[in-house]
Amino acid sequence: MPCFYSLTLQRATAITQAIYGNFSAPKAQEVIVSRGKILELLRPDDAGKVQCVLSTEIFGVIRSIAPFRLVGANRDYIVVGSDSGRIVILEYNTDKNTFDQVHQETYGKTGCRRMAPGQYLAVDPKGRACMIAAVEKQKFVYILNRDSGARLTISSPLEAHKAHMLSFATCGVDVGFENPVFAVLELSYEEIDKDPNAEPPQKVLALYEMDLGLNHVSRKSAEAVDSSAHALIAVPGGADGPSGVLVCCENCLVYKKPGHPDIVSAIPRRLEMAQEKGLLVVAHATHKLKDFFFFLIQSEFGDIYKVTITHEEDIVTEVQVKYFDTIPLANSLCVLKTGFLFVASEFGNHALYQFQGIGTDDTDPVCTSSHPHGAQALVAFKPRGLKNLMLYDEMMSLSPIIDMKVLDAAGE
Repeated sequence: MPCFYSLTLQRATAITQAIYGNFSAPKAQEVIVSRGKILELLRPDDAGKVQCVLSTEIFGVIRSIAPFRLVGANRDYIVVGSDSGRIVILEYNTDKNTFDQVHQETYGKTGCRRMAPGQYLAVDPKGRACMIAAVEKQKFVYILNRDSGARLTISSPLEAHKAHMLSFATCGVDVGFENPVFAVLELSYEEIDKDPNAEPPQKVLALYEMDLGLNHVSRKSAEAVDSSAHALIAVPGGADGPSGVLVCCENCLVYKKPGHPDIVSAIPRRLEMAQEKGLLVVAHATHKLKDFFFFLIQSEFGDIYKVTITHEEDIVTEVQVKYFDTIPLANSLCVLKTGFLFVASEFGNHALYQFQGIGTDDTDPVCTSSHPHGAQALVAFKPRGLKNLMLYDEMMSLSPIIDMKVLDAAGE
């Protein structure tokens, strides 16, 4: 039987998603990137130059990737959502320099369908469960554990489907060692599908709880959010923070947590921006140390903001959004613990920046939730040159090529 093996002459240079973790060794600072159908492991060397350690063709479309680590482990696994209709868990093999397939579980049809899970991946911060979701209706939750031989085990899929429901974003909520909880931005179109003249549907933040004792997933709560909500950022919980999620809306961030009042902070805007123009968040990263944590978010104009949360135990008192720096628009941001920021650019070259500061300058524009105008507060700024970041290394990228012409440069 003939077999056909196809490889492109030049691999893709665009990066659709990037994740950070310790994949080859306990203290290795590494980034795994998805280039559409290629999975790559990148590692900054001692000189700070990004080196490609491994590049693997998967002969499919990578829709989503996420890292996770079992409790007590010192290395990360990679969860991959693709167009294969399977959830795949990979582990980097340092001896063979390959990605070893640990588990491959089939859950549905192939292809990038709106009802085929794989578009969204969310992992419990303690590595006990993961959710793989589709754009519409279907969601599966898998329990992750280890057997007596310390090998990773995965459960049968637990359904959390809901008909006529669209999903916009997912994340794993940090609840310590309580039952794993996943947050999903959802919108039900059932009523407007039946009656076009019905009220516009309301977007909600739904919490799905995975009961480890009963092996059951339930929709714990659904709270209305602004119709412009488009991204979720998990806030560290347990001993590290107050838990909950940051909901990214147009022009503002909203801190939400069950039983806690909403804390809303506006986002500083460029001086030349029209007042009626909305500001969206396109990428974000979390940096967590033992004593503190902060978030970096990027607007659709390339401006980076540092987000800090002031809290007393589990009670959040203030959310602060401060202008940080301006860099090219990114598909993904990864903060490395060695003091670097990896930026997978949407347009142009990908970059590795070194932190020169963490945004402690009091003269930088800042919005806080204590502002009397709340989400309507207007704080304007003019973009400046890099102050907190310094460009350290670049990776060439030709994507996206949106136009091309043949030029007779020699006049022949």
